[in-house]
Amino acid sequence: MTRSRHTGSAPRPSSPSDRPEGRNPGGKAGAGKPAAPAKGERQAKGERQARGERPAPARGVLLYGLHPVAAAWTNPERRIHRLLVTESGRAALDAAMAAARAHGLRRPDPTPVDRTELDRLLPAGAVHQGMAVDAAPLPDVGIEDLCNELAGEQAAVIVALDQVTDPHNVGAVLRSAAAFGARAVLVTERHAPETTGVLAKSASGALEAVPLVRVTNLARALTELQQNGFWAVGLAESGESTLAKLNLTGKTVLVMGAEGSGLRRLTMERCDTIARLPTGGPVGSLNVSNAAAVALYEVARLRD
Repeated sequence: MTRSRHTGSAPRPSSPSDRPEGRNPGGKAGAGKPAAPAKGERQAKGERQARGERPAPARGVLLYGLHPVAAAWTNPERRIHRLLVTESGRAALDAAMAAARAHGLRRPDPTPVDRTELDRLLPAGAVHQGMAVDAAPLPDVGIEDLCNELAGEQAAVIVALDQVTDPHNVGAVLRSAAAFGARAVLVTERHAPETTGVLAKSASGALEAVPLVRVTNLARALTELQQNGFWAVGLAESGESTLAKLNLTGKTVLVMGAEGSGLRRLTMERCDTIARLPTGGPVGSLNVSNAAAVALYEVARLRD
């Protein structure tokens, strides 16, 4: 469950198809197929195009862009089926490939493609930076797993999102959570986005570091967290005090609602207190991802 501490940890078992670049399935260094030179890559792409071939459909989820791909490539909990790269994309991933080899991660040989092939595979307008990985989903993390891992800790922060449906917002919250040391982001099973390449791109690699925990009933999940020592702080404009006036040095879960509708009544009633951000002027509220960043900064500041 500890995705934020995967660097340097023992790699998980993987299938023979996930062999490392430059290694055979037995893991013997130097025995794998060497990387094709640039001329050979161009020739291979030309031959595929002449035959009208396209990359096969994804077996898992397609993650794209330098930060999501590099983070997935070096995450021992992430199983990689394929890496599709242009010549420039492969060069940009040199550091990530070296890190994966250094940690003994078994990874498939890169498949050379051109930008138009990636454009066809990915959503319209996707900023893929010449790379995409076809990856299996990360292992599920449940609320019980989270409580068990944090049982012995005196201070921790979690973000809970009440029916936030925009993948860009959820991805941005994950990024802020990783930046400020939050241990997880909770979302509802329903009325929450799937873990797609769009979400991963917005998270800029944080999807590999911060568990995205899906819960069937958010109010019940908050109760379980409270029973395990967490103080639930809901954020809403109706809050009587600002976050700065609260003691947030212990275990805290910041509960945030969707734009427009905000926190649902049952969710708000389950919180220990309702607080607000010190916003004012002609715009009284922030986008949920911006509000999460401000709230996480405030928690980090109070604990410094």
